[in-house]
Amino acid sequence: MVVIMHVTPPRVSGWTPLLLLICLTVTLGTTVPVGYFFGVLNAPAEIIKKWCQDILATEYDTIVTASQLDILWTSIVSIYLIGGICGSCFSALCSDKYGRKGCLMISCILLVISGILFTWCRAAKSLEMLMVGRFLGGIASALIFTAQPMYLLEAAPSELSGSVGVFTCIGVTGGILLAQVLTLSHLLGNDRLWPYALSFYSLLVMTSLLLMWWFPESPRWLYLHKKDAAASERALQHLRGKYAEEEVQREMLEMKATLEAKASAKASSLCSVLRDRELWLPLLLVCSFQATQQLSGINAIFFYSLAILTDAGFSSGAATWLNLGIGGFNMCTSLLGPLLISRFPRRPLMMISCSICALALFAMSFGLFYLESSESTVLAYFCASFILTFILGFQLGLGPIAYFIGSELLEDSPRPVAMSMGSLFSWIGNFLVGMCFPLLQSVWSSFAFVPCMCVCLYCLLLTWRYLPETRGREPKDVKPLMSQGLSSKRR
Repeated sequence: MVVIMHVTPPRVSGWTPLLLLICLTVTLGTTVPVGYFFGVLNAPAEIIKKWCQDILATEYDTIVTASQLDILWTSIVSIYLIGGICGSCFSALCSDKYGRKGCLMISCILLVISGILFTWCRAAKSLEMLMVGRFLGGIASALIFTAQPMYLLEAAPSELSGSVGVFTCIGVTGGILLAQVLTLSHLLGNDRLWPYALSFYSLLVMTSLLLMWWFPESPRWLYLHKKDAAASERALQHLRGKYAEEEVQREMLEMKATLEAKASAKASSLCSVLRDRELWLPLLLVCSFQATQQLSGINAIFFYSLAILTDAGFSSGAATWLNLGIGGFNMCTSLLGPLLISRFPRRPLMMISCSICALALFAMSFGLFYLESSESTVLAYFCASFILTFILGFQLGLGPIAYFIGSELLEDSPRPVAMSMGSLFSWIGNFLVGMCFPLLQSVWSSFAFVPCMCVCLYCLLLTWRYLPETRGREPKDVKPLMSQGLSSKRR
């Protein structure tokens, strides 16, 4: 007798081909361009400054001094950061009104417009096109920093929240490395091709935009904001796979309970969130982590890495290639993120990360100080190793965790406002580094990194005292641990 047994397909959980495709596509089309903006002006700076000087002389009949040209260049660099600050002010509203995917597609359109302006600014002999392109890129980047982590975290099952959250950091580091490679003088970083170097990222954006059109919107946004349960269920079925009906129904019930609780909850506008004392501590953590990420010194290293390496005693050619190697090391260490975040708790990773960063900055400051007097080749290589140590420590926790910790600390209603505020503090910190670090260098020389070290120590103490462990916990379970504000007891 033959017994025919019906074998039920196993419940599919975790990664699916569609979810992986979404993570890769969204990263390539949004956060890689953000990193590209950060790194693209470093190598061809002198070439573009010379073009600006020529345009002012021929088109505006204005001869500028070296100091005036430096002010103009600072404005070109900083207007991207100003765009980021402006974009952060309405990114929460945009992500709630148009959806997480809709907000990302708006940012992609802005990035494409920026790329077009960069491509044609030299042919049009227009400084304005260059400035407007940088400003629009900043607005788009602010929308991305708010919407991209939420989109990936809301599309993924809860057990993958940390793994998909690190794609933001991977994309930014990958964009920085791509910019460093493409702006080499024998590729696009020369007098003839620099406009194409500035706009190269738009090819990635346009390719990703075509795929993103067919991706499902965030199921949580569809259910909790649009009140469209049918569309939310269809999106979940696409994301979880055809054998995950049980998981889909479980998530639908969880969102239904969240929606019912939301109906009786307080409003989630900026003013209402700021008035809610129970949200003060998570807001402090989100904003502090985002600001610390920028003020820790990572951007100072990548903004002025060539100058730092040259001051450390390396020749111009050696500094260029070593800078490229540092960018590659930054990218490789960021790839450790998914493994570390999925296997280790957030608190120890963050504390170890801040400790390593602070120690590396302390050692690098004294190394550069003694190098100025001794000019030792061995000491120069030690300074380079301190930079690598700092980058390793940064990517252990401070780099990836700051981007997604808001989604693990806060529930759906206040989450967009918190992410937007965190993005605002991130851009303000970035702006302060870009504007103040050269001044600190001129006054304090090698000890310009000491304030960055103090910021890392502040983040270490904040994490140790107030950050609850979020790994394996839902935001509703974490909320009571922070409800007493600065009087909360860490558990």
